[in-house]
Amino acid sequence: MERQELTVYKAPAVLSFTLRDVVMMAFRRRRIALVSFFGIFVGVILYAVFWPKYRAETEILVRRDRVDPVITSQQTNPMVVSDSITEEEMNSEVELIKSQDVLRKIAIDCGLDQVHGSRLLGPRNAEKRIAGAIEGLRSNLLVEVPTKTNIIRVSFTSRDPKLAARVLDTLDSVYLEEHRALHSPAGQFAFFDQQGTKAKQELDAAEARLKEFPSQIGIANPTLARDITLQKLSDLNANLGQTKESIAETQKRIDALEQLAGSTPARVTTQERRVDDALVLQQMKTTLLNLELKRSDMISKYQADYRPVQEVEKEIGETRAAIAGEKPLSDSATDQNPTYVWIRSELAKAHADLQGYQAKAAETEAIIGQTLMSVRRLDENSVEQQNLLRTAKAAEENYLLYLHKREEARINQALDQSHIVNVAIAEKPTIPVFPAQSRLMLGLFGMVLALAASAGTVFTLESLDSTFRTPAEVQAFLNVPVLATFPDQNGNGVHLEHRNDT
Repeated sequence: MERQELTVYKAPAVLSFTLRDVVMMAFRRRRIALVSFFGIFVGVILYAVFWPKYRAETEILVRRDRVDPVITSQQTNPMVVSDSITEEEMNSEVELIKSQDVLRKIAIDCGLDQVHGSRLLGPRNAEKRIAGAIEGLRSNLLVEVPTKTNIIRVSFTSRDPKLAARVLDTLDSVYLEEHRALHSPAGQFAFFDQQGTKAKQELDAAEARLKEFPSQIGIANPTLARDITLQKLSDLNANLGQTKESIAETQKRIDALEQLAGSTPARVTTQERRVDDALVLQQMKTTLLNLELKRSDMISKYQADYRPVQEVEKEIGETRAAIAGEKPLSDSATDQNPTYVWIRSELAKAHADLQGYQAKAAETEAIIGQTLMSVRRLDENSVEQQNLLRTAKAAEENYLLYLHKREEARINQALDQSHIVNVAIAEKPTIPVFPAQSRLMLGLFGMVLALAASAGTVFTLESLDSTFRTPAEVQAFLNVPVLATFPDQNGNGVHLEHRNDT
């Protein structure tokens, strides 16, 4: 027997992979690695050559060239216009492009439902084909907004370059129609025209009622008539107040005249005469003179206490008393008292005036009552006329409002027909000439993918293989040191000897 060389191997404590181990694994699985690498690489190359994808692009500019009026019941619409396009508006337009209605119309107009249905196994109904076409369209459709721009970039990828361009061209048309439909609701002009005709009829009816009202009440302007009547009523109230004041004044005057009449005599003395008795008086004076002469003569002869002297003085005193007591004869004449007559006449006049004032007050109160009824009636007529005026004014305002709104709707309709909207196609789609991905890049991608797949396959097979190929694997699995290794004569493996220290 040929002698073999014995190799002593001291195994490391920890199992580790080196580049040599990796190369040995690839060398042991070289057939599977090569088949996996070339299969994937060739597949990617064939896919890039025979099934290329073409990407068509279109760009939509969002601007603010047109401001649509808000449909309100006001005569003037609140117009708050900003030149800048907000992020919310851009996102709204993006969502409109990706909406179900837009994608459905594109799928039907471009016949994507028929293409999608032909690829499926067995016939399917129309709705399912359309739903599948919409999902395929949504998966290949990319809508994005470049930073700090008002541009919406839309791209569609397809194996048919003409189909990609046709889809985007249809998308532009459908999107513009949907944008116009959303920002200008259909039927505005017809609605406002119908409402304007109805408002005109209501205005004519209100004006006819307003014209017939004066002939029904017999007054052209009840408001003016009411104001004039109120002025007359104020004058009547003032006259009534004056009349009542006159009545009170006359009543007080009557009371005063009656008091004067009670204290004033009806007749007064008009003439009074006083006549003296001259003859008797003359005789008495003569006698007195004689007695005084006699006393003077006797005093010159006799003493004062002489009796005849005293008797003479007594006679003188009596004569003087008789002269002093002599009363003259009186004669008086009477007539009607003019003051009493004036008082009576004034009293009679005051009674007559009082009755007149009382009659005037009663008549004035009756007239005031009638005037108040007339004022109430005129006020009711005025209120009714004001209601008619307000109704006619409201009907006129509604009619003018609908005319204004109809004109706005007509202008919007004309703008829609002229395709004047706030979005425009900045770049129309064209048929792409070159595929979306470069063939060189696809080749590099295929090479990297093939290498990764081959490496993954080799590592997977190695991890599933239970054969020991290196002393490190034995030591790592058995956790015992390896003393020596020697090759198998048949090349089928290695024989390993080990010693258990225990």
